[in-house]
Amino acid sequence: MIKKKNSYVVAVVGATGAVGNEMISTLEQRNFPVEKIRLFASERSEGKDLEFHGNQIPVEALKEDSFKGIDIALFSAGAERSKIWAPVAAKSGCVVVDNSSQWRMDPEVPLVVPEVNTHDLKWHKGIIANPNCSTIQMVVVLKPIHDAAKIKRVVVTTFQSVSGTGKKAMDELLQQTTDILNFREIKCNVYPHQIAFNVLPHIDKFLENGYTKEEMKMVNETQKIIGDYSIRVTATTVRVPVFRCHSESLNIETEKKMTPDEVRAILAGAPGIIVFDAPDKNVYPLPVEIAGKDDTYVGRIREDESIENGINMWIVADNLRKGAALNAVQIAEKLIEMAD
Repeated sequence: MIKKKNSYVVAVVGATGAVGNEMISTLEQRNFPVEKIRLFASERSEGKDLEFHGNQIPVEALKEDSFKGIDIALFSAGAERSKIWAPVAAKSGCVVVDNSSQWRMDPEVPLVVPEVNTHDLKWHKGIIANPNCSTIQMVVVLKPIHDAAKIKRVVVTTFQSVSGTGKKAMDELLQQTTDILNFREIKCNVYPHQIAFNVLPHIDKFLENGYTKEEMKMVNETQKIIGDYSIRVTATTVRVPVFRCHSESLNIETEKKMTPDEVRAILAGAPGIIVFDAPDKNVYPLPVEIAGKDDTYVGRIREDESIENGINMWIVADNLRKGAALNAVQIAEKLIEMAD
């Protein structure tokens, strides 16, 4: 556990990436008690400067002794680097909050969304996993419903922005859009097909069961985070030509019947959620309006008339913030609250 102090030495690993950049700005915006910040990235970024509270901070390459004296390290450098460096950091006495997929389903590592399962932080052994972006926003909404009516089954279809793949994907969407509008040849480097003016029902690798890794992440991570393996989840994940924010269509079957008004009331009182639901006035969550915001927005709440106890809804959250950087920083904030 972290010791109680007035300020902490914090590291961001993968600082030059889209999520790493967002972690730095989130620490700054939330006035996280940073005594000193250290920024790490690959060797090709070494020596580059990034700004934090008006100061230019040099980017360093990782070494065996890099984590000495660091209290908390926020990782967003991919699974392979996390596999190597997260244990090194933990052995140095640093607590790692890792945004990659490497540790999420490890039974020795808590997988945490602070609005849902802060209690799991108590048993960490130096590494804490940050869940998948599409899972985070979904479980924030599912947990209060599960507490009120016990969820039996969830059918989710996601509409995920290209920033979930990273900066190169955002650049590819912009370039393809520009090329199409100027009647130039389209080039596909990040995705197997054109993403501009298109949708791809394909996120991550396909598995033997016909699902993608992204889809199975949503199944397995949801059960682990909520702590109920009886919840059945099936997912279809889709990449859409949106720069930022993931949207999701949820169909939820519960044991106890709930009216749409009851669901609205429960969600309105839950942390991290804003109910944005007045379709008669064209009010429902939209990625262009939610980009850069911290909360998960919920709308189109209505009864599923095809089953006895079913609710449909539409949720949108910024995948770089709540889906990644913000959730990691919130975990760090909770660790400080729980510090001895």
